[in-house]
Amino acid sequence: MILVGGLAATAMFAITACTQPQGGSASGGSPDTPKSVEVMIFKGGYGSDFFEKAAEEFTTNTGIKVSVIADPRIDQQALKRFQVGDPPDLAYPGWRFDAWKAVQDGEVMDLTAAMKEPVFGGGSGTWGGSFEPGILKLGENGGKQMLMPYFYSLWGWWYDPDLFAEKGWKVPKTYQELLLLCQQIKGSGMAPITYQGQYPDYMTSGMLQPWIISAGGMDAMKACQNLEPGAWKSPAVIKSASMIRELRDMGYFQMGATALSHTEAQAEFINRRAALIPCGTWLYSEMKDSLPEGRRMQFMLPPVLSDGKGDPTAITVKIEPWLIAEKSTSKKEAVEFFKYLTSLEKAKQFVVEKGTLMSIKGSDEVDLPEYLKGAADSMKASKAPWSAQWKEWYPTFYKAVGDALTELVNGELSPQEFANKCEAEAEKLRKNDDIAKHKVE
Repeated sequence: MILVGGLAATAMFAITACTQPQGGSASGGSPDTPKSVEVMIFKGGYGSDFFEKAAEEFTTNTGIKVSVIADPRIDQQALKRFQVGDPPDLAYPGWRFDAWKAVQDGEVMDLTAAMKEPVFGGGSGTWGGSFEPGILKLGENGGKQMLMPYFYSLWGWWYDPDLFAEKGWKVPKTYQELLLLCQQIKGSGMAPITYQGQYPDYMTSGMLQPWIISAGGMDAMKACQNLEPGAWKSPAVIKSASMIRELRDMGYFQMGATALSHTEAQAEFINRRAALIPCGTWLYSEMKDSLPEGRRMQFMLPPVLSDGKGDPTAITVKIEPWLIAEKSTSKKEAVEFFKYLTSLEKAKQFVVEKGTLMSIKGSDEVDLPEYLKGAADSMKASKAPWSAQWKEWYPTFYKAVGDALTELVNGELSPQEFANKCEAEAEKLRKNDDIAKHKVE
């Protein structure tokens, strides 16, 4: 049973009110000064209604006014605010915002001490202890908690279980099985695989990286993330690129997919013009309004090499971080509001309402929607969850790899040439002292 709002919320707020300090706050100002929290939120596939409602609840029950500004391009507004020294108190600026650059520039509050504080409402345990530790760690920098996770997504492939049952197709677990399946699908007159060609991130996350891990083990991908010399032209990278190029050369990618946007490619999939597509766990939420009646989708891990070095249960975890501005004048209040958003009750509510997974322990103990169960099961069974942190650390380099991947798929680069081009870009980055370097432990 999910307890959200009502008595549960009232009880939480009552406890919080009793434990609020009566003197001045760490964020400055006199105790009589009304405090407010300004929140900037990326309005993407999950909308902004949940956060706006939560802000109203928080304001009503604590007296702390929370104002929410939501926009699909909130990153641009947030960047301007940071540049002029007037940032929002709390921000979820979305995937286009370079959060690690903000950390590097000293614009983000260190939340390490806050991790030791009680959870919202004064319940048992610390705030930091309420998060899944592996996901919380993705926001660390030099041992300090700088960025915060909220929901998280899992990267994988998707298929239509009813279509596969109808055609007698077997869900592939290995790359060799994938090749056989693609031959069968192509023979039926359908495109085996489509992809969001305008955004190479989907192929990078759904094919290139998983197959680097499959070919060379997690150490091969870690070396790439850590910019170790030669890592981007290693045998594992060349093998992964060769697998992608083989699918292209055999005609297993949908014709013209390089020109498709994310929603165009996803429409090809849900309308059964292509049988497989790489995407994150937001796919259903993004396409639910366009789904033909009764159409289903299920999650699968990318097929791996049967003789690969990598763990076949490896799964890619993606977060879009939240942050509190170092120059905020309402730091304590911003922390309290984010504590409320990440309380177990609100986390469970977000899972149910938005159909995604949350970084809070126990938040998946609800009736998950069918399309999400496979992803959740894969996460629980995985012995090697990991995150492509280099995407956030080095967005320009990440784009360069994506551009090279498009050239590979277009037949303009061989696998070796692709690897050489990526390595050359990595070397430029290594020599650029203006960009802070990071390490995956």
